Amino acid sequence: MIPVPLSDLVAVTGARLAGGAAELAARGAAVTGPVVVDSRLVEPGSLFVALPGARTDGHDHAAAAVAAGAVAVLAGRELDVPCLVVDGNVEGNLDGNVDGEVDGARGQLAALAAVARHVVDALPELVVVGVTGSSGKTSTKDLLAALLADAGPTVAPQGSFNNEIGLPLTALRCDASTRFLVAEMGARMPGNISYLTRITPPDVAVVLNVGAAHAGVFGSREETARTKGELPEALGEDGVAVLNADDPLVAAMAARTRGRVVRFGLGADADVRAADVRLDAWSRPSFTLHTPQGDATRVSLPLHGQHHVSNALAAAAVALEAGLRPARIAELLATARPASRWRMEVTTRTDGVTVVNDAYNANPDSVRAALKALAAMGRPEDGPRRRTWAVLGEMLELGEIAREEHDAVGRLAVRLDISRLVAVGEGARPVHAGASHEGSWGEESAWVPDAAAALQLLRAQLAPGDVVLVKASRSVGLEAVATALLADVPAHAGSGGAA
Repeated sequence: MIPVPLSDLVAVTGARLAGGAAELAARGAAVTGPVVVDSRLVEPGSLFVALPGARTDGHDHAAAAVAAGAVAVLAGRELDVPCLVVDGNVEGNLDGNVDGEVDGARGQLAALAAVARHVVDALPELVVVGVTGSSGKTSTKDLLAALLADAGPTVAPQGSFNNEIGLPLTALRCDASTRFLVAEMGARMPGNISYLTRITPPDVAVVLNVGAAHAGVFGSREETARTKGELPEALGEDGVAVLNADDPLVAAMAARTRGRVVRFGLGADADVRAADVRLDAWSRPSFTLHTPQGDATRVSLPLHGQHHVSNALAAAAVALEAGLRPARIAELLATARPASRWRMEVTTRTDGVTVVNDAYNANPDSVRAALKALAAMGRPEDGPRRRTWAVLGEMLELGEIAREEHDAVGRLAVRLDISRLVAVGEGARPVHAGASHEGSWGEESAWVPDAAAALQLLRAQLAPGDVVLVKASRSVGLEAVATALLADVPAHAGSGGAA
C-alpha cells in the first residue's frame, strides 16, 4: 500500500491515539506495510486491525502484532501498545448497511473502510472494477485478474474477500503502480453493496446474474436484483456497466445506471457475444468471441463447465474496455487457471477416478451448473461413457424455498442421467427424496448422515473411470470428502482432468 502517516489515519478515522501512538505520530511514523486482521500476517510497518471474533479476540494478539513489527493497532479499546482507538458506535464517513459478521466491531470496520477509501482517493489513475452476482463472482474475479494484469499492475481479492472486511483489505494492497483494482462485492442484506461502493467507487460495474442464493435473506430474486443493482447505480457518467444480457433482471439494470452499458451473453442483443459453444470430454468449453467491432475469435477455456462461458464473456468485455485486443484475450483465457480453491478443481487419481472438488460454496444456480458439467464429463462426444457421482450437501440461506430447491436438485440429477447421487446431511434429505420420486430411480440415490458416511460409501463403490462431484455450502465442510478421496490414491502429475 502507499505509506499513510499515523496523523492521516487519525484524520480519516476520527480515532484517538493511545499506548504511545501519539509520540510515534509526532515523529512522523507511518503505516508502510500491509493492513491485516490476522496477527500472524504482520510485517514490519503493518497496521494490525484487532477485530473480535467467534473464537478469538484480536485485541489479545495486539502485543504480539507490535512485537512482529506492526506500527500500531486499530483497536476498539485502549491497549498497552501503540493504538488508534475507535468508539464501537462510530460510523465514520461511510455509513451504510454493514453485514455485522463481526459483532461489536462497527467502529473498527468503519475506520478500516475510511482508510481504504483514503488510499483509493490518493490513486487518481486507479481503475476500480466492481463485480457482483449470485454466482460466479470469484471465478470471474480470477479471470479479470488474469486479463487485466496484461494491461497493467492489478490487485484482486484473495479467495472470496468480498465483504466489509475483505474488500477494504484488498483495496489497501494498492500502491502508486497499481492500475486496476478488481473489487468483488457480495451481499447478505440490502444496502451491503451500496456500502462497499462507497469504499471503492467503481469505474466499471460487472453484474453476472441474479439467482436464488440468499433467498432466505432477500425473499425473492426481484429483491436480490434490487441489491445487486446497487453496483451499477454507483457509477458516474463516465463509468461502464457490464451487464448480462441473458438474465432479464440484470439486463433491466441498464435503466438504473448513469454509465455507458455494455451487454454480454449468448443472445443476438449482446455486445460481447459467444457463439458455437462446444464442450470437450472434460466439460471444458470453447466458443467464438464476437466483439462490437466485428471481430470473431475462437476461445478455448481450461476451466470446467459451460457456465464459465458467461464468466469469460464478462471478463472479456472489461478487458476490451481496458484496450486488450480479442486475439490477446483469447490467448490469456486459454491459460487461465482457478486462483481460488475448491471451485471445479478437477483431479484424476492414478487409478482413473476423477474428483471434482467444487465444495467452496453452493446455491441452486451453481449446483445446477456443476451437475450439467458432471453430466457432460460422463457422456463425452468423443470418448467412452463414464459413471458419474454427485455428492451433494445442503445449500444454506434459502429460507422458505429450501425444501423446494433441494428437491429440484435431486430431480435434475435424474434428468441429467447422473449415475449415482449421495445426499449428505439432514439438510440435504430433500435432494435424495426428489431423486427418489423422479423417474424409476432406486439404489442410484442414497442419503447419508455426514461426510464420514459418504466417504465410506464412496471408498466401497468407486471404480476406475468414475467421476465424482463434491459440492455443498461452505460451512457444511464437504471439501473434506474430496480431500480424503485424493489422499487415498495419488493423483496424476499435473492432473486437471485430462485423461
